[in-house]
Amino acid sequence: MEEQKKQENTATDEGMDIKEQVTEDAVESAEVIDTEETDEANDVNDETSELERKLEELEVEKDKLYDRLLRIQAEYDNYKKRTLKEREADRKYKSQDLIEELLPVLDNFERALQVEKTEATASIIEGITMVYNQIKEALASQGAEEIASVGEEFDPNIHHAVMQIEDESQPSNIVIEELQKGYKLKDRVIRPAMVKVNK
Repeated sequence: MEEQKKQENTATDEGMDIKEQVTEDAVESAEVIDTEETDEANDVNDETSELERKLEELEVEKDKLYDRLLRIQAEYDNYKKRTLKEREADRKYKSQDLIEELLPVLDNFERALQVEKTEATASIIEGITMVYNQIKEALASQGAEEIASVGEEFDPNIHHAVMQIEDESQPSNIVIEELQKGYKLKDRVIRPAMVKVNK
């Protein structure tokens, strides 16, 4: 019986040892698991803060790109408006160069028409008058028109004063005589009128 008790004590001791061993192993495993969980939690926190930093960087970059996009869009809109205005001006004043080239010809026709009319020159003057009128009509169809001068108040934007006289019968700053006709194309002065102005 003593042997049996010894065996029971030994079995109990062994059971206790096993329990202690299992408990120690469980505690060690729990410590390892806690350490692993802490490490994983730290890794997750590190990853989270890294992702938040990257997100902030991306948001800043997105804001910069959006601002740049808005600026480029505004520049493009301004470019479109500017080119549209330039095209309209080109169409509006497309015949300006030709008109400027024809004005001296028109002046020469006017000088030719100031010749005294005789039987010998009548048919020539009639032909010159017809050509002169055709050129004036062609210029008018393109938007060119003469600038009114005689009797008008002197305007430095459309008149070029080459002489001044004193005439008490005329008001001051009035165009007395037109020496060379001035022309404008729509609203743009092509050539100012050369005039004589009363002081």
